[in-house]
Amino acid sequence: MIYATKNPGTMALPNGQSLTFERPLVMGIVNVTPDSFSDGGMFYAPDDAIKHARQLIADGADIIDVGGESTRPGSEPVPIDDETRRVIPVIRAIREHSPIPISIDTTKSDVAEEAIKNGATIINDISALRFDHKMVEVASAYKTPVVLMHMLGQPKTMQEAPHYHDCLSEIRQFFSERIHFCLNYGIDKNRIIIDPGIGFGKRLEDNLEILRRLEEFRMFDCPLLLGASRKSFISMITRDRHDPLSRIGGSIASAVLAVRNGAHIVRVHDVAATVEAIKVTAAIEGAQ
Repeated sequence: MIYATKNPGTMALPNGQSLTFERPLVMGIVNVTPDSFSDGGMFYAPDDAIKHARQLIADGADIIDVGGESTRPGSEPVPIDDETRRVIPVIRAIREHSPIPISIDTTKSDVAEEAIKNGATIINDISALRFDHKMVEVASAYKTPVVLMHMLGQPKTMQEAPHYHDCLSEIRQFFSERIHFCLNYGIDKNRIIIDPGIGFGKRLEDNLEILRRLEEFRMFDCPLLLGASRKSFISMITRDRHDPLSRIGGSIASAVLAVRNGAHIVRVHDVAATVEAIKVTAAIEGAQ
C-alpha cells in the first residue's frame, strides 16, 4: 500500500503545531546556495528562494526544508555567518507567508538556533547531531524535532570509495546509537525522525538496497524520511541523465517506491509531480 503500514501518529512542533502522519508527507527543498548539485544555484538570491518556497507550498508541500550550505560530494564547509545570512531572510519570509512547518538543513547549532528563533520548527542535520556538540542542546532546549541522517565521513570525502560489510546492519546500528544519544540529552523519542542518507557515503548497490529494504528501519518506531531526489545514483542506472534537472522520472519512481516501502516523509525538489504521483498511486491501490 502507498500509505505506511504503521502510522506514528503526530509529532509536536515547538510552535504548537504538529506533523500528522496519516498520509505520506512531502518535504520541498529550498537550496539557498550558489553551488547546489541539484539546481546549480538557481535560488541563491533570497528573492528567488522565497518565490520558489511559495511555489512549493502552492504545489502541495507539507514541509519546506531550507539549507544554506551545499552538502554535495566534494563540497567545502560554509562559515557560520555566511550560512546564517543566506537562510534567515528566507525562513522569515516563508513564516510571514505561511504557517507551514519549516526545517532548517544545517549541522551548525548557531544557525539552527537563529533559524528556530525566526520560524523554523524542525532541525534537519545530515551529521545526526555529531558535527556540533551544541546541536543536541539546541534541539533539547527548544523541543525541536530532529532528523538524524546516516552518512559516512564528511561531505567533502564521503564518496571516496565508501565501503560496508553489511550496509543495512551498519545503518541500523548507527541509528540505535544516535537515538540513544538523543534520549540521554532530553530529546523525546517522539521528536526523532530518521533518514538512511541516500547518496551520502553510499555506492549504487547500497542506495538500491536501502530503497528495497526501507521498511526494515521501521523497527525504531520513528518517522522515516527518504531523500533520493535528483541524486546521481539515478544517472548511474539510466546512463543518460547527467544533468540533475533531467532526473525527474527516477526521482518520482524513488519517491513512490519509498512511500510504498515505509517512508513517512519524502524530501524532493519536484513537489507538484511527487504529490501527483503519490495521490494517483494511492487512488489506484485503493480501487483494488
